[in-house]
Amino acid sequence: MVVVVIAGFSVQLAAGRSSFDAPPLVHAHALVFMGWLALYGAQAATAATGRRDWHRRVGWIAPWWMVAMVVLGCLVTLALVRRGGVPFFFTPLQFLIFDPVSLLTFAGLTGAAIVWRRQTDWHRRLHLCGMAVLLGPGLGRLLPMPLLAPYAWEATVAVSLLFPLAGAVADLRRTGKVHPAWHWGVGTILAATLLTELLTYSPAGTAIYAAVTAGSPGAAVAPLAFPPPPGG
Repeated sequence: MVVVVIAGFSVQLAAGRSSFDAPPLVHAHALVFMGWLALYGAQAATAATGRRDWHRRVGWIAPWWMVAMVVLGCLVTLALVRRGGVPFFFTPLQFLIFDPVSLLTFAGLTGAAIVWRRQTDWHRRLHLCGMAVLLGPGLGRLLPMPLLAPYAWEATVAVSLLFPLAGAVADLRRTGKVHPAWHWGVGTILAATLLTELLTYSPAGTAIYAAVTAGSPGAAVAPLAFPPPPGG
């Protein structure tokens, strides 16, 4: 999963579709989210090599780091929507809803993993499900998103679910049954997806969009219309 995210951003950078010419808020967002990848990879390594002492010490960084991720992620989303600059394969309202919902879903699953840290079977599976929620931006830079519209976001969710489903299959092959943590993790992701769809196409979603974009260029953008592609 870490490789997927790094590959997605690296491909875009190599193709010239991404650059470091971005506002400080975006740089802060990038540093914090890439820092989570480093933290997640390090924790997986310490657990796999039996360094439980380091695993426990470093693990207490996670709750505080998640707070920064949720705050910065939401601020970047609001900034993009208000300036009318969301990716053209998402509608502005869908982007406004799915980003915060995804971040809160990640935080909920990861928080549950921390609470259940003494039950290591639950701990590692819930952590993996939480990490799967974060794959959208990386996958979106690898998948042919313009060709997947109007279901580009739903496609990234479907692909990200392959990782927890692979874990469930591994359990089934190894023990003959699927651990209940996978049911809770995948079920939570699916529930968040459904909530996003319901809010996006509801009067509540339209009201949220109007309140967020009031007094900004985004207010002139139709909430459920796909923006024109670059150069379109």
